[in-house]
Amino acid sequence: MTEVLIDRAGPVARLTLNRPDAGNAFNQPMADALLEAALAVANDPEVRVVTLTGAGRMFCVGGDVGDFARNGDAIGAFLAKLAGTLHQALAQFAAMKKPLVTLVNGPAAGAGMSLAISGDFVLAAPEANFTAAYGGIGLTPDGGMSWMLPRLVGLRQAQDIILSNRCVSAEDAVAIGLATRIAPPDGLIAEGDTLAASLADRAVGAMGRARWLMQTGMTEGFVAQMDRELQSIVAAGEGPEGREGVQAFLDRRKPDFQKG
Repeated sequence: MTEVLIDRAGPVARLTLNRPDAGNAFNQPMADALLEAALAVANDPEVRVVTLTGAGRMFCVGGDVGDFARNGDAIGAFLAKLAGTLHQALAQFAAMKKPLVTLVNGPAAGAGMSLAISGDFVLAAPEANFTAAYGGIGLTPDGGMSWMLPRLVGLRQAQDIILSNRCVSAEDAVAIGLATRIAPPDGLIAEGDTLAASLADRAVGAMGRARWLMQTGMTEGFVAQMDRELQSIVAAGEGPEGREGVQAFLDRRKPDFQKG
């Protein structure tokens, strides 16, 4: 069984978590497969956009709690390897110079929620929901949730979601900034494909730099961040995308950012 499927449609790579009978729960083989897939798409210059979804009714219910119990005598080492592998995969997604679109097809809990909200665009099916879940089994967040969630929804909302184990509906997720928008019923994959194709036609290199700027801007001071912006816009302007974009504007035509 392939725990993470990779499908290519031109410049778009779609990753699918593929343990549907287990709610796409993370065991070590699936974490390993996600890291391998993340490395592959992040370092493939032909891939300009990555989408990520889950097979079946669930996006991802988090870690496989059955595996937790089976490793009870060595739970620390087990969790260190499992969460550490997941963190390596998420680090690849965060650092890659191309956008990530998550298509949340159903419930996302624990590490599954961390993965769901890691997208630059988070499209949710109407039946999707988001639950931190960690407190319910006496654990604490992983997958970057404690860093990402307060920045997306604010500290008060993050405290409520993590500490009270509140389940956030797709509608509420959009309202508080946890998700980008709700897809039409039965239209999640189609809307995701349309968005990904649109992004692939744009200046993906510039989007990669913008991703980096937004991540560093969370911790940098204002003046230091402007210095980073200055370095970035100079590099972008001197690069092929910047030159093509300016020339296309002057020529009154649509830029072709995929050429060359």
